[in-house]
Amino acid sequence: MSDKIKLNEVDKVEITTLIDNYIDGVAMDGSDIISRAYPIKDGKISNSILAEHGFSAIATTQTNNKPHSVLLDFGFSADGAAFNARALGINMSIIEALVLSHGHSDHTGALESLTKLIGKKKIRLFLHTQAFTKPRYLKYGEDIKVSFPELSRKEIQKLGIEIEESAKPVTLADESILYLGEIPRLTDFEKGMPNAYYEENGKEIFDQNLDDTSLVMNLKGKGLVILSGCAHAGIINTVHHARKVTGVDKVHAVMGGFHLTGPSFAPIINRVIEELRQINPDYIIPTHCTGRNAINAIEKELPAKFLLNMSGTKLTFV
Repeated sequence: MSDKIKLNEVDKVEITTLIDNYIDGVAMDGSDIISRAYPIKDGKISNSILAEHGFSAIATTQTNNKPHSVLLDFGFSADGAAFNARALGINMSIIEALVLSHGHSDHTGALESLTKLIGKKKIRLFLHTQAFTKPRYLKYGEDIKVSFPELSRKEIQKLGIEIEESAKPVTLADESILYLGEIPRLTDFEKGMPNAYYEENGKEIFDQNLDDTSLVMNLKGKGLVILSGCAHAGIINTVHHARKVTGVDKVHAVMGGFHLTGPSFAPIINRVIEELRQINPDYIIPTHCTGRNAINAIEKELPAKFLLNMSGTKLTFV
């Protein structure tokens, strides 16, 4: 018996970024793939699009003109991603399911405000059980601990959300979008956040971020479109697992936070780029926590594959 997950091929994949770390309101670099948000409303330069250290995106598939949409992550601030959804004029009632890539607060902030915009009772939220790990914190030396805000099952349920906890892959949206589940750590260089810890039964434990996951789609004739939140599991591990689970080797696009920012990750930037070169996706779209140095390096080394993302951008793959 095959352990592969059935993921239907789709005619089109659209990824609309509600919020990301970057915005350029006058980029003027639209194309068949890229559609930017511009600060114009009713003929006036009056429509602000926000950016923050957070990520939230809508993944939409379409087959035979029938669309399906899933919301991945909810940004950092309590209203930033929802503010942008309103500014972009997006009808959020199209969202069929919610997915949380992992339990860090730069991905959970606007859950309540976005859920209210969606306006559906008992909408399902897919996440890994360890997203609720607490207390979770970053250590700077032995004396300084910076805590992540607690993610609460009870508070989420108060919003009318049905929580679906799974470490295994789950197909969503008429089997056109895959919640990838827990991602095995197989590479020798993607070791996670070196200063991340949690406590369990009074014992301090290194936080491997086992809750980290991604979304995967299968574009007909083109290959996989992989969308990560932070890729704490490693973006190369993520791509390899997506290939294994789906049985699809070709990768069309790799998008999301690659978590290569800061001095701890600087030594592996070139290795990640070389691995991406070997995978040979048609497009690479680093976002959020990838970091300025890594984004610049990816653009320099793989210019024909690189796409710049920002808040309010819609990417269309056909």
